[in-house]
Amino acid sequence: MDIYEKINELYDRRREVQLGGGDERIDKQHEKGKLTARERIDILVDKGSFVELNPFIEHRSTDFGLDGMKGPGDGVVTGYGKVNGRPIYLFSQDFTVFGGALGEMHAKKIAHVMDLAVKNGAPFIGLNDSGGARIQEGVVSLDGYGHIFYRNSIYSGVIPQISVIMGPCAGGAVYSPAITDFVFMVDKTSQMFITGPKVIETVTGEKISSEDLGGAKVHNTISGNAHFRGESEGEVLQSVRELLSYLPQNNEEKPPMLATDEEDDYRPDLTDLIPFDAIRPYDVRKVIGQVVDEGSFMEVQKEFAKNIVVGLARIKGEVVGLVCNQPKVMAGGLDIDSSDKASRFIRFCDSFNIPLITFEDVTGFFPGIKQEHGGIIRHGAKILYAYSEATVPKMTVILRKAYGGAYVALNSKSIGADLVFSWPNAEIAVMGPQGAANIIFAREIQNSENPEAVREQKIEEYREKFANPYVAAARGMVDDVIDPRETRIKLIQGLEMMRNKKEERPKKKHGNIPL
Repeated sequence: MDIYEKINELYDRRREVQLGGGDERIDKQHEKGKLTARERIDILVDKGSFVELNPFIEHRSTDFGLDGMKGPGDGVVTGYGKVNGRPIYLFSQDFTVFGGALGEMHAKKIAHVMDLAVKNGAPFIGLNDSGGARIQEGVVSLDGYGHIFYRNSIYSGVIPQISVIMGPCAGGAVYSPAITDFVFMVDKTSQMFITGPKVIETVTGEKISSEDLGGAKVHNTISGNAHFRGESEGEVLQSVRELLSYLPQNNEEKPPMLATDEEDDYRPDLTDLIPFDAIRPYDVRKVIGQVVDEGSFMEVQKEFAKNIVVGLARIKGEVVGLVCNQPKVMAGGLDIDSSDKASRFIRFCDSFNIPLITFEDVTGFFPGIKQEHGGIIRHGAKILYAYSEATVPKMTVILRKAYGGAYVALNSKSIGADLVFSWPNAEIAVMGPQGAANIIFAREIQNSENPEAVREQKIEEYREKFANPYVAAARGMVDDVIDPRETRIKLIQGLEMMRNKKEERPKKKHGNIPL
């Protein structure tokens, strides 16, 4: 046998690996509306940039008939490539081989490529499509999950980690995506759950479909376990590419800057977007649209905890993270879910050097027995902790209302804001003028001949004396009261001024956030 025969053998083996579970199983994958592991990679990475690692790895199990079964690549494709010209590392589980189930060597491939991602300071992306642990391999498959979870955890905040759920993700497999920074799901073809419908029916008697239990809509709207969803795998993978365009490669870099055309940053339409009446709702996304670079806002967890809006955008080409009260939902008040949503996003931005901008219009923490018993104290404290801990540039713009503990929690000067701006119509106070007047002047109102007229008079008196922004400005809690039309200009100036900001925290192993 000469060298050319050996080379031909190499290519034959490569073709076998690339075929995965074979044509029949590939056809079944397509019939379900799903792409193969390699087709997904082709969409995600720049054309021709993918380099596969460990393609010839196979399992070494002999129990339960595995000794007679071949598994090309052991059910997962791993390697590296480029997205938008920048390196990324990835794995893509192959459902056509052992149903994508994770065994010893499957896990070893994933752990190896994760280590390479960190050594080379590049984002890591997992394309999940798996039946879970490979039962035939017993406890070694569980051990494999442990190695992956450990890396997800210790590499958190070091490199961006993104999970894309493109099929079933059940049992222990769901904990890896849960630790990563962002989770994408595909409508109708991806699910996540700890225990499937059959187990739930056996244990509790409850009947539910896989989609209703752990589908993309459920996790994007109810549980908050996912951050994005799309109608097709292609759409979701393009969204992953878009998200990566906002992120730095690792925690020692800053996000990529984009060159922008010179333009007038004065925004005359801002004065008409927010009703002067403090109780009338409006959509804060319209304010965002006026302030950020056109079309640059990528909202995160759009369908979950809608009373707060978070996401990534660019201002004069610079990436920023936005945390904004949404007055058209629950009057913009903070509840358990919105506290969790905001806190997690704040900590992500701080991990990866993304400046934080807060648009504040908040009535307070949402009242109610369900909220109190559900732990609103603990959950609300997460926002305080996240803002206080963050050392990236932090700016707040008070658009209309800033009441009570929620005012303090939402990046006030007292918990570390670098710059706080207020619009001239803003009300900054312990509570709203109506509630405050009813408490402070209760006896006076009650004993008057015309209680309603006196109440209105006292409300206005409180508003003028305590609730206007100049009281806070006089004490240094607000850096400047600004013309709303100059909001974008002020934020651009602030970002430029703080581009080299450095701030240290006391040396410690880590804090104890109230989880």
